[in-house]
Amino acid sequence: MSLYKGAALRRALAPTSVRVPSSSKRAFSASMPHANEPTFDAAAFGEQHITKGIGRLTKHVFEDGKGTYITTDKGVKLLDMTSGIGVCNLGHCHPKVSEAAAKQCMKITHAQVNIGFSSAQVALLRELIPILPHPSLDTVFLWNSGAEAVEAAVKLARAATKKQNIIVMQGSYHGRTCATAAMTRSKTIYGEGHGPLMPGIFATAFPYYAQFGLPSDTPIDELVEKSLFQLKLTLSQQTAPSDTAAIILEPVLGEGGYVPAPPAFLHGLRKVCDEHGILLICDEVQSGFGRTGTMFAVEESGVRPDVLVFAKGIANGFPLSGIASTNEIMNRQKPGTMGGTYAGNAVACAAAKAVIEVFREEKVLDNVAARSEQLFGFLNDLKNSGSKAGNLIQDVRGRGLMVGVQFQDADVIAQSQNEAARKKGGAGQIAPKVVQECVKRDMLLLSTSVFDVLRFIPPLTISEAEMQEACRIFGESLEAVAKEL
Repeated sequence: MSLYKGAALRRALAPTSVRVPSSSKRAFSASMPHANEPTFDAAAFGEQHITKGIGRLTKHVFEDGKGTYITTDKGVKLLDMTSGIGVCNLGHCHPKVSEAAAKQCMKITHAQVNIGFSSAQVALLRELIPILPHPSLDTVFLWNSGAEAVEAAVKLARAATKKQNIIVMQGSYHGRTCATAAMTRSKTIYGEGHGPLMPGIFATAFPYYAQFGLPSDTPIDELVEKSLFQLKLTLSQQTAPSDTAAIILEPVLGEGGYVPAPPAFLHGLRKVCDEHGILLICDEVQSGFGRTGTMFAVEESGVRPDVLVFAKGIANGFPLSGIASTNEIMNRQKPGTMGGTYAGNAVACAAAKAVIEVFREEKVLDNVAARSEQLFGFLNDLKNSGSKAGNLIQDVRGRGLMVGVQFQDADVIAQSQNEAARKKGGAGQIAPKVVQECVKRDMLLLSTSVFDVLRFIPPLTISEAEMQEACRIFGESLEAVAKEL
């Protein structure tokens, strides 16, 4: 190549400086309206600029939270019976948890797990491992969200067993990522239009009367027998034991309807897993950290999970999740297969350690037992009152402060429960209408499942007076709906 041609080629390939018109530059000085401007409407701004893919219960803008209450930017004080969907188990901004996080922020905020150990993470694990539901669960991997933790459990199961398939429960909820949406069987909305999702997922029956189309008073033993038979068929017709890495379930079905798994069912699953070399994974993202009256729901049955998944309440609002298993199972994964930029964040770990200390110091589980008795007493009295409102209730169930109320209505919907609640009468179900009546009375409550179900998820620190107020508002709201019907 001649010198002339070489120089011409270099000039042609050299980066060029393109002059950008000043009108197209995103200058910092030309920022969007400030939230503290008198005419600024934060809800309208959010509705315009935040994805429509989020189903949202209200148009409130939350600005402050203390204990069982949230205050909006308009000064509305809301009694929160959702705890951020089971996250703020110790109430909003618990002083000790917030203080621990603030102190950690002044030490180190990002101690990356693939580079070295985090002292905040080690300190948390020293408190966490002794309260896990079985002594064999002695090795932990911490991540950020519940869905990520579920995916970590799937990766572990496949690596440990050298098998690929996963069995989930009908009605289960495990997340909305491409992997966990494939595992979620509570509603089709979470995976609709996003396929193909992760393959190798098979669903089996959960002992829940509504899923069998049976009356609410169907004996538990009958439901357990039917469900275990369906599992046997699943292993005979859909995924062979030699191809099945794990069975995963929520010890209390969450998004699927707040249905506790009977101990006999859990023992049956444990037996099947032991017979076929299958791992039993308990997803306690929502039912864990005191929500059901024990630190983890599976404790009541005495069943040993091979892998435990946790998130939500562990750090009381700071993003943290994880899995726990045996050292032997965990060590079947090669170094480098697990990790993440923010995995086991130091600030979240400091908050989680404080959460465990608060449970111990403030006897939180004692309060859960007392307030659970109060709530169940009110709901069952209402159900048996013979009133028009009470007659709408078909079933009251749950454990601790994870309580579901199912109505007599037979309508089934697969859309977001938040959107259903906002469409007054558009859903046909009773639960979304009751939710909206509660919102009118400044109380946050959620419906759930394709069936007509409400869920109570208050902070575990809720007082007797606050629970009494919540019961009053719920009763008035149900009566208002009953009158319309």
